[in-house]
Amino acid sequence: MTKVTPFLMFNDQLEAAMEFYTATFPDSEIRNVARTGKDGPITSAEFLVGGQVFMGYNGGPYFAFSEGFSLYVDCEDQAEVDEYWDKLVKAGAKPTQCGWIKDPFGLSWQIVPRRFMELIRDKDAKRVKAVMEAMMTMVKLDVAALERAYNEV
Repeated sequence: MTKVTPFLMFNDQLEAAMEFYTATFPDSEIRNVARTGKDGPITSAEFLVGGQVFMGYNGGPYFAFSEGFSLYVDCEDQAEVDEYWDKLVKAGAKPTQCGWIKDPFGLSWQIVPRRFMELIRDKDAKRVKAVMEAMMTMVKLDVAALERAYNEV
């Protein structure tokens, strides 16, 4: 385990969330599970998603996720953005805006193409502004449209 590990508090959906996350992202696995009794429900677990270690706990209805915490997915290209976006939507996730999507367990994800990050690091403030303005109109990020905004300045 790493020195600092995100700890996610679920109502009672930890097992379903881990199964979805580990099936959706490469380099993922469920590592350690604690149950209530021999065959009881999972209470806590350690799992890996996309190479990142997480701890999870079924803490009941006292805790809820907010957009103040999200998971950022670095996507190589539009095809990878589309792949993850489609998997999340198929599972019941709700798209919000600007590449953000809330999964069925309440956790927010940012599905971001690398090209977007390259474009907004440009030294030309006008181009960066055009890309940001284009992004603000999107739900799922569209690399071709972002590049058009960049190139039209």
